[in-house]
Amino acid sequence: MLFDGTCAFCERSVVFIATRDPAGYFRFGASQSPEAAALLAPYGVTRETARSVILIEDGKVYLRSTASLRIAARLTPPWSWLRVFLLVPVPVRDAAYWIVAAVRVRLAGRSNACEIPPPEIRDRLILLPTRLSTAPGA
Repeated sequence: MLFDGTCAFCERSVVFIATRDPAGYFRFGASQSPEAAALLAPYGVTRETARSVILIEDGKVYLRSTASLRIAARLTPPWSWLRVFLLVPVPVRDAAYWIVAAVRVRLAGRSNACEIPPPEIRDRLILLPTRLSTAPGA
């Protein structure tokens, strides 16, 4: 999972996801990093074109609401129940996603990206592209 490393809302979302992902399925990386660019290059996707949360899973890239809901589907209940919204047409879901995205920095502010992540996340950070290749999910 790639997220905006300069957004406090996104960083808090990573902590939220990690604490509700007891199996440790997800790995996390800042979308601004060189490692993220290397991970996305084979898919023809760049951070600039995606401008959203990015999930790489089973050889596919998922963006915006689809990425968010696929992530939620792997979390502990009741969060996993949000997967039902995958039945809603993508344009409707993405419209809601863009509303939240438009105000996320105003709600939570910017991040220094210097904070040391909590232990439950530290070992799940994407630091090298080769590290992801052995992970069950990104």
